[in-house]
Amino acid sequence: MPKVLVPFAPGMEEMEAVIIVDVLRRAKIEVVSASLEEGTITASRGVCLLADTTLEKVDFKNFDMIVLPGGNGGTKALSSNPRIEEFLQEAKRDGKWIAAICAAPSILVHQNILTQQDRFTAFPGVVSDAPGFTGSRLEISGRIITSVGPGSAFEFSLELVKILSGEKIMLEVKDGLQLPK
Repeated sequence: MPKVLVPFAPGMEEMEAVIIVDVLRRAKIEVVSASLEEGTITASRGVCLLADTTLEKVDFKNFDMIVLPGGNGGTKALSSNPRIEEFLQEAKRDGKWIAAICAAPSILVHQNILTQQDRFTAFPGVVSDAPGFTGSRLEISGRIITSVGPGSAFEFSLELVKILSGEKIMLEVKDGLQLPK
């Protein structure tokens, strides 16, 4: 069974974090949410969330993918965390999947996870001037998946399911969510 790490940080976009975790778990993918420190996380709109564990207790070797929720504050917190940088570099080196939505693709740009040859997307204005930025709703470049923002969280999450568990499981999950065909 695939295993995915979703880091939680103060100021993250709660819709993205919750939709990602929920959709992947509906597909029976093992998801571990890990906060930067103990206790609840206050997200960008004041919603308080409690992660499964903390980042310091996570061994990234056990994961197939890392998914970074966006939100301006959450992205800033994740980008300055040395464990996140370590996990992203390890994922790139080992050929693991990396996914980021909204403002979070900026982390991949600033940490040179995305190269000038990679196509990617992000929330408009965050890194729109970076080489490879397309502005589309979803981009896959090698083993990196990026998406534009909260409104694309379902299609982003379903694409992650498709990558990790196949199209059949993705379509079953999508059907159960009653999303447009």
